[in-house]
Amino acid sequence: MQTNTNKFSWFDVSDDVKELLILATQTWENTEESTKYMQQALAKTGDNTDVLVAAYRYFYYKNNYVLALTTAEKIIAKIKEVEKLPDNWEKLKPILVQRKEEPKIRLFLNAYAASGLVLAKLGELEKAQEISAKIKGIDDKNDFGAGILLDILTRSPEED
Repeated sequence: MQTNTNKFSWFDVSDDVKELLILATQTWENTEESTKYMQQALAKTGDNTDVLVAAYRYFYYKNNYVLALTTAEKIIAKIKEVEKLPDNWEKLKPILVQRKEEPKIRLFLNAYAASGLVLAKLGELEKAQEISAKIKGIDDKNDFGAGILLDILTRSPEED
């Protein structure tokens, strides 16, 4: 099948990886086949953040929350490594607050918030609340949706 890989010119990956991503979307209705293409794209690129973000979205919308979480965690780890971010939250938080408008840090915050959402979907509510509270403490504009998720997770049944 011939595809137009120029549609994804912003992806810094080879045309064969772009083709695999396109094939994953074109075969969306056949989950087994489309997942095979997505896995092949991931295998060829390792931890390319563009492909990881595409894979996260793919797995999330396919309701494969375990792989969506794994992918979000890979994005987080990749950015931590590249940006040399500390593991300790007390040291990390001021860095994130100061740099939250930078594209890589925004991606980190988005991936971290997404991991909270997926953890909630997987029933890990305490972990989801913890992550959402951390992101909400940084995100005064609610750009990352963590405040909304935290409100949902902590709302009492009487408030429904």
